[in-house]
Amino acid sequence: MQSAIILGGGMVGVGAALHLQQRGWSVTLVDRREPGRETSYGNAGMIQAEAVRPYPMPRDLASLVKIATGRTNDVRYSLSSLHLHIEPLLRYWWHSAPKRHREAIEAWARLIAYATGEHDILIREAHADNLIRRAGYRALFRDPASLDLSIKAAEEDQREFGVNFRVLSGTELAKAEPILRDDLPGAIHWLDTWTVSDPGALVTAYAELFERLGGTIVLGDAQSLQQTATGWSVDTDNGRLDAPHAVVTLGPWSPDLLYKFGYRIPLVRKRGYHMHYGGGASLDLPLVDKARGYAMGPMAKGIRITTGAELTGADALATPVQLASAEASARELIDLGKRVEPDPWFGTRPCTPDMLPVLGRAPRHPGLWMNFGHGHQGFTLGPATGRLLAEIMSGETPAVDPAPYRPERF
Repeated sequence: MQSAIILGGGMVGVGAALHLQQRGWSVTLVDRREPGRETSYGNAGMIQAEAVRPYPMPRDLASLVKIATGRTNDVRYSLSSLHLHIEPLLRYWWHSAPKRHREAIEAWARLIAYATGEHDILIREAHADNLIRRAGYRALFRDPASLDLSIKAAEEDQREFGVNFRVLSGTELAKAEPILRDDLPGAIHWLDTWTVSDPGALVTAYAELFERLGGTIVLGDAQSLQQTATGWSVDTDNGRLDAPHAVVTLGPWSPDLLYKFGYRIPLVRKRGYHMHYGGGASLDLPLVDKARGYAMGPMAKGIRITTGAELTGADALATPVQLASAEASARELIDLGKRVEPDPWFGTRPCTPDMLPVLGRAPRHPGLWMNFGHGHQGFTLGPATGRLLAEIMSGETPAVDPAPYRPERF
């Protein structure tokens, strides 16, 4: 029996662990905390079947000036830490050119096509249906011109990738979400996306399925990973663990670990914040407020507001300016209620400059594997890329051509 250590217990690590296990591998999952407590815990709670286009960096001067002068809530930055982001941002800008972005879309959409199907299998096996709604989400717009532009883009996605949506007029939106103010021009209801009432609990449910099927989860220090004569070892609370194979699924922390083995993998590290609100109105489905750069959705703990991207230092203190702006924007739309937690949660999304995950064999180290860099979609794509990695590791013909994601492209 083949054996592997998986480093990182988020959605990506748990997805890979389950798929290897299905193929007869003996798998131990190692994390510093219980599964699903880091980036996987803090997202907007959507399994996004419609997200066929990875986010490019704006290339028009007007958008770049808006970001630079702090006039958009989608992206903010800390001037004192901007030097840490310059090189990956320049690469990201280069890859966002139309031709290169088109290549990224094609590789990305192939993975997204497997997202809900792979989740569906695990949701059923993990008895986690109580956490899932298969009713989509709504992107609302504050001006008719933006709505018209987005309808054109949605029609293109439908023609090319088969994604399903419905356009709602302002009246239809007000009927669908009676708590919303009623003077908005309309929304796009994306129909194929699934929503999750507690993202951390879904990762926990998958991790418990992994344990029920014979997998082992231990607390340990991923940074202690060492190459040995027979493979790889890592220090855990249960002592040293050895296996012929090790898989790095540490999200934004992956490049730091791989650096000591000579790999230089650039990431644009985008911090995001969330906060829950209770005692106000209740939303039917999640809403994405495109103009103001945030999402809000009904969750187990109340309405969760999730922000866009903040470029700051890894250890920088919380500066929830975007959250405050998003909260003010949300209060223009609905009765939000009061903050549930004393402080906002924050975490980091690992975005590669070419917008594609890093997935496959480490070029110079036998038995070392990588699966990270899913940007804003690790929660959506964890089971799909877990399947792809497990197929490669097991010598099967992969369902998706893995060439665009291979680590050696960097």
